Formats: sequence, structure tokens, C-alpha cells
Amino acid sequence: MSDPHAPSTSAPIAHVTPPELEQTLTLLTSHRSVLGYMLLSRGQPVTIIRHSGVVFEGEQGKKYASAIARIVQSVQTGLEDVSGGHNEGLKDDIRFMRIRTKRHEIMISPGVSLSGTVS
Repeated sequence: MSDPHAPSTSAPIAHVTPPELEQTLTLLTSHRSVLGYMLLSRGQPVTIIRHSGVVFEGEQGKKYASAIARIVQSVQTGLEDVSGGHNEGLKDDIRFMRIRTKRHEIMISPGVSLSGTVS
């Protein structure tokens, strides 16, 4: 059986994760209630750059990644619709979202950037 918190990669690009992000991911996965995390590409179609937790493996991981991308896009579009022309060309980007349901909590930070190199 594999370790649910062991990092996994699924993209052909090697990414350099900032130390602060590594520290945050380690802290998150140390909590027993955390099922895992995913780092996603910004492009379309969205791809999983790295993940931990068996819940994000295979088709289930792709399903989560696609859903998260749709949520972020929908909220971003809503923000643009609400602000209309009031921002004078300045785009109001999402910094952090927290979604709580009866069973789960999803935290989304679309602003995190990784530097990447082709391997």
C-alpha cells in the first residue's frame, strides 16, 4: 500500500517549489484529517503537476482537478461581471478560496506560482 502523503508527479515538467510552499504542504499533510493536496497547471486543459493522497490519484484526481478549475473560473468570471468597468482595466484576481461542506473542506489558492523547466 502506498503512502497517502507521498508526493507524486504526473506532468512532464519538473517544477521547483518555493521553500515556503513546501513548508506549507508539509504542515498541511501532517494533519490526520487532511486527505491530500494537488498542485494544478493554469493552462487548459488543467493538469495535475503534483499531488499527495490516494484520493487524488488516477481518474478521481482528474475529476477533482477539473472541478477545481471550473470553480476558480466561475468565481473569476463572477468577479469580472460584478466589477464591470469600474476597475478601469485592473483585473481583480482571486487570492484564496475556502469551501466548506458538511463532509469536506477545500482550500484553493490560485495565485501560487511555481517555476518550471522541461525535463
